[in-house]
Amino acid sequence: MSRPCKKRTVCLDLKTAYFKPRGIPMTELSEIVLEVDEMEAVRLADLEGKYQEDAAVKMGISRPTFGNIINRAHAKIAEALIRGKALRINCPRFAKKLNQQIKEVER
Repeated sequence: MSRPCKKRTVCLDLKTAYFKPRGIPMTELSEIVLEVDEMEAVRLADLEGKYQEDAAVKMGISRPTFGNIINRAHAKIAEALIRGKALRINCPRFAKKLNQQIKEVER
């Protein structure tokens, strides 16, 4: 039996939750879904330049878990960019109000 997933602290200020290649109709695109914790990991590591240990503390998770999350996120983003796919940020709790601040999400 696996351990239950730990809640992760997420602090995003999303302006949009969907990105797609320009000039290609939505009906012709496949979609990749980036989970909200993966987006938060990208924000902390790539945008803010935090080390994995510091970013993991901010999210309330272990460093190895953070490493797994950021690796998954980078792979999804690379696939979307290289293969010309749409990228959707799965943020159900942000759906109505995208400018939320601190939220805890379960994975």
